[in-house]
Amino acid sequence: MLPALLKNHHRIHDCAVEVLEKTQLTFLVTGPWFTNMKLLVTVDPANVHHILSKNVGNYPRGSKFKEICEVLGDGIFTTNSEMWQYHRRMAQSVFGHPEFHQALVEKVWEKVESGLIPFLDRASEQRLEIDLQDLFGRFSFDTISTVVMNYDPGSLSIDLPNLPFLKALHDFEEVIVYRHVVPTCVWKFQRWLGIGQEKKHREAWKIIDDFVYGYISKRQAEIRKNSQSKACKVGNGLGVELMTIYMDEVRKSAEIGSMFGAGRGTVGVALVWFFYLLTKNPHVLSKIKEELDTMIVQVQHCRTDDDITWNQYKILSRNFQDLKDKLIYLHAAVCESLRLYPPVPFNTKVPMGPDTLPSGHKVDSSMQIIFSMYAMGRMKSLWGEDCYEFKPERWILETGKIRYVPSHQFLAFSTGPRTCVGKNMALTMMKAATIAIISRYHIEPVQAHPIVPNASMILHMKKGFKIKVAAYE
Repeated sequence: MLPALLKNHHRIHDCAVEVLEKTQLTFLVTGPWFTNMKLLVTVDPANVHHILSKNVGNYPRGSKFKEICEVLGDGIFTTNSEMWQYHRRMAQSVFGHPEFHQALVEKVWEKVESGLIPFLDRASEQRLEIDLQDLFGRFSFDTISTVVMNYDPGSLSIDLPNLPFLKALHDFEEVIVYRHVVPTCVWKFQRWLGIGQEKKHREAWKIIDDFVYGYISKRQAEIRKNSQSKACKVGNGLGVELMTIYMDEVRKSAEIGSMFGAGRGTVGVALVWFFYLLTKNPHVLSKIKEELDTMIVQVQHCRTDDDITWNQYKILSRNFQDLKDKLIYLHAAVCESLRLYPPVPFNTKVPMGPDTLPSGHKVDSSMQIIFSMYAMGRMKSLWGEDCYEFKPERWILETGKIRYVPSHQFLAFSTGPRTCVGKNMALTMMKAATIAIISRYHIEPVQAHPIVPNASMILHMKKGFKIKVAAYE
């Protein structure tokens, strides 16, 4: 099994789908005796619920995960117990603030109007080919940076400036996957020699450190100068300054870098796969626009035979928090996209002690358990024979309400105590940006451009998503 895994490293996610479909949702990978490598890969919802919820105490973030993801530091993604609870409380205090999401929508629209629209208008006028993945990555990076650090790096501007930090994040994500699928002794030897993926990792780490440390130093100086409070600022016209909460707590800049880096990567990738699916399924796009038009007529009290303007879509999106529960089809389409293309395609755990999973597999502390969210969304036994179809209707009940799917079967935002605290933020950003773009532009994919998932901890398209845009008259 290990040779096949290494041979298919470039298409590791689809390889996992093929094997899991034949092995009743769980399989074991063992390496040669000298590698001490044992991996259990599972998408069995019962196993997932057992590990991430029911018996979560036996499956903390292990030392192996922390070692593999060392650049993340001692933050919310790598810590356990009291330290993890502290970081989670800090994040929840921001994301759960009553004014947070409205402030977020405002920041999204600021970036839409100052960055996305000017760039897309020029691309439309000149009929340029553009990479939508790069564009969404820059859009989400600038927005997340503004929300997290009250700093807009300006990566999304007409000239699309080259920012080494963006490439460093991408390189780091690829190295994490590589470290998961090769024996520890292999990547550690490469790190010692400073070659291959480990050379890339070392260079990326330095860039991330320099970028975030530079910001921290600058912000600390401003706080001392202005005697500002460390309280979270929400709705103050500047967005939500999450960084000020951590300012005196930072041990490593990478901890904070990973915080907005993860947000930038996941939201940008989720958006590009969503738009890819919309271009492949124009009937879904038509239904989303029909739902938006209906909502505009209801809320803004205009006549059904009036032409709806982009400004009316803008007003609708700016009042998104009041209307989010009414945009059922849009929510269903986003969920369906996340089922097929989860931004984080896998997760790992290491048991502290022996355990027997509901599937009957026995595990112990010498094993690493991998959940493939990408494969889980493609299992016929879980989603039906039509599981490869983009079908938002599977999420909608006959009553018109959203169908409940257990989080241990739909793992896009994880499940249990470590459920993603930024879930609502990500959904808000995706929906607000979608409304802004589909109401103003027609998107046409460049023919013959290959769309292939990359082997990375974030599910990027390997060669991007080349498109042309045309503004509506």
